[in-house]
Amino acid sequence: MIISTPPVDDVRGHAADMYADDIAEDGFVFGHTRAMAVNPEAHEAFLALIRAIVPSIGVRVYEAATLGAARAIGSGHCLLAHGRKSLRADVVDEKGLSSFAHGDDSGFDDAERAVIRYAEKLSSDPGSMTDADTVALREAGFSDRQIVDITLAAGARNHFSRSLLALAVPLDEVPGLEPSLARSLVEAARAGGERRPTADR
Repeated sequence: MIISTPPVDDVRGHAADMYADDIAEDGFVFGHTRAMAVNPEAHEAFLALIRAIVPSIGVRVYEAATLGAARAIGSGHCLLAHGRKSLRADVVDEKGLSSFAHGDDSGFDDAERAVIRYAEKLSSDPGSMTDADTVALREAGFSDRQIVDITLAAGARNHFSRSLLALAVPLDEVPGLEPSLARSLVEAARAGGERRPTADR
């Protein structure tokens, strides 16, 4: 990452809160936090969007959409961070998360698996999406508002994950994840990255 990020001693306002949250939680400031702190107003707006999305769908569905999008995009940052969040929120257990890293979503319930598939398609081939994709969510029991918010959750993850990838933000170790599980999530990100289209393919 070649952009200059705000030093810890110089941050103010929301950027200071971003740094303080990381330090309180993990004892250091993550690279992705430093990158987003270059424009703290944009990060604050991103958090406001997430706060507007989660109430209708709940944490479990939000994390399913986030993980599905992150795997398709190939975002190690978001797979590690939201893998840990999903474990802590009892969205999925370590075995289920490890299986997810290897392409097996059986650790999630039927509705959550539908969300993962939807978020993956949105993140990898949105131009091919049709009403059938929305119908699949409706058949999984989601309301119109929830379908819109699932879409916004996956779209928001695309914004955040792809921004970090574009800026080549270094991948930090996320404390609290069992090492072999963390490696599996990073490998899943690499596999997703290899599937991303490039100008050479």
